[in-house]
Amino acid sequence: MTRRRPLRPPPLRAKLSAGIPLYIQIAETLLAQIKSGELAPGRRLPSERDMSESFKVNRMTLRQALNNLEAQGLIARRQGDGTYVGESKIERQAGKLVSFTKGMQKRGYAPGAKVISFERRPAEPTIAKELGLRASAAVYYVRRIRMIMQEPVMLESMVLPVARFPDLERFDLTTRSVYEILETEYGVAVSRARQSLEPTVATEYEAQLLTVKEGAPLMLETRLAFDKNDQPVEYGRDLYRGDRFRFVTEIAPLE
Repeated sequence: MTRRRPLRPPPLRAKLSAGIPLYIQIAETLLAQIKSGELAPGRRLPSERDMSESFKVNRMTLRQALNNLEAQGLIARRQGDGTYVGESKIERQAGKLVSFTKGMQKRGYAPGAKVISFERRPAEPTIAKELGLRASAAVYYVRRIRMIMQEPVMLESMVLPVARFPDLERFDLTTRSVYEILETEYGVAVSRARQSLEPTVATEYEAQLLTVKEGAPLMLETRLAFDKNDQPVEYGRDLYRGDRFRFVTEIAPLE
């Protein structure tokens, strides 16, 4: 039986110029090759020694470039196995209100969920104010891991008023969209939301749940959702893995 030779990593273009830090030029060169598909998702990069020779830089400079790409979730280092190009990122429309379940299904992915916690307790003052509730009103605190093809990709946290959605615990939150439950079971359709996005990094707890390294890049989406009568119905804070999602928006013409 003939043994297969392992695939050799693709060669790298090594043309650097003066005036811009070398590690930035190396990172930009690799980024361009990733975006063009020359370095395909899952492909192993050459060894650090080979890349250092190709770019004619020392290992420290090369590692600065690799650290830059790793912080963006574009490459992944596997101990004892080398450095690999990360999986293609899923685009999520930042300016549209789409449930995670429906959004992933439209892209051909099989979404899933795992409930980490489901508590009924008094609302914290700031959240009660956001939801237009009296101080210490009863709310549900729900936390789920959202998955794509069984891979954890988002940590979802939401708060909903108990008075408006009594007995929410009756429903299976591992298989159903919360927004679908609100509309189907309670007649409350979410029509708009005020959202904000900000980059952050994974804590030890978040990293464990999302199967990433502590300090890995995440995108925090904070949301206050409203019904058709403009009444707040849900407060959410979702953490998306930076190596799996890219947030995009359409910009109006300059006036």
